[in-house]
Amino acid sequence: MGKLGRFACIFTPMAMTIFSLVCLIIVAVGGTNKDSSVANGIYFFRANTSDINVSPTIQQTLNLPNNSLTDALFSQVNQTTDAATSALGIKDFYHVALWNYCAGSYKKNSTGGWEEDVTYCSDRKKEFWFNPVDVWHLNNTVTDQFFSTALKDGLKAYKTVAKWMYVAYVVAVIATAAEILVGITALFSRIGSLATTIVSTISSIFVIAFALTATILYASLTGAFNGALKDYHIHGSMGKTIYVWAWLAVVSSWGAGLFWMFSSCCCSGRSDRIKGYNQDKHAGTQYQRMPSPMPPYQPNYQHQEQGVALNNMGGKNTAYEPFRHDAV
Repeated sequence: MGKLGRFACIFTPMAMTIFSLVCLIIVAVGGTNKDSSVANGIYFFRANTSDINVSPTIQQTLNLPNNSLTDALFSQVNQTTDAATSALGIKDFYHVALWNYCAGSYKKNSTGGWEEDVTYCSDRKKEFWFNPVDVWHLNNTVTDQFFSTALKDGLKAYKTVAKWMYVAYVVAVIATAAEILVGITALFSRIGSLATTIVSTISSIFVIAFALTATILYASLTGAFNGALKDYHIHGSMGKTIYVWAWLAVVSSWGAGLFWMFSSCCCSGRSDRIKGYNQDKHAGTQYQRMPSPMPPYQPNYQHQEQGVALNNMGGKNTAYEPFRHDAV
């Protein structure tokens, strides 16, 4: 097969490994630039607070009738809600990414529809987790008491799992990059392929751990938001783009691992010359039996009849030895 065949054999896993690393890097792009529509579309979780109501149960509490007076009263409540959200600095939506969160408001586009306008992105930091109480400045407020009761366990679990997710992501990126470097040695021998397979296994484990953790974590967070904050008209939803790239990284990483394993047992890369012969050069010189230097044996019965029998070893009734020839 030779070196060219060896290169062709490892091209597929190397390309899949590089693609897996690119997918992981794209995941990290989310929230890095508020002016980039691409970066703004990459997020794990989205909180829609455009319809937030700071007094969601006032009508049920007062048991007010459904009439014009009640409508007038609630128009004043809505004005109070707008003033409160403006004073607290609550935006219309929040995108939670890997490193930070971004926020903004809705605005009308040229066609008359609504589009998102990201106006702020927080500082990036490791092991980031989204704390709505701090972000929405609800500390020491009545609403904070509601949040502390309904979301206490959920936010604690979210904070812990978010740290593990970040660690899994960092290890996955480092292991995938190392897989590419070690994969270069696979071009020269199957031992290099074996070493790359080991690194690829570690990389694949952490890539799928990151993707699976992120999916389950933010699915749970979405359920907690929608369950606990529905009375406040706060709606949570999961992103799409970031999960597509994360799971593409998983598929590419595991696919590359299988091909690395295949290249470690096949595609040796040794040429025919290394094996001891060159089939192209010696195609017509296969092994042939060499002629014997001695002439072919032809029995001479007449000469054998002139032989002399040996003694019978003292007269004992023993078998005769073969005749020996007169001429040696």
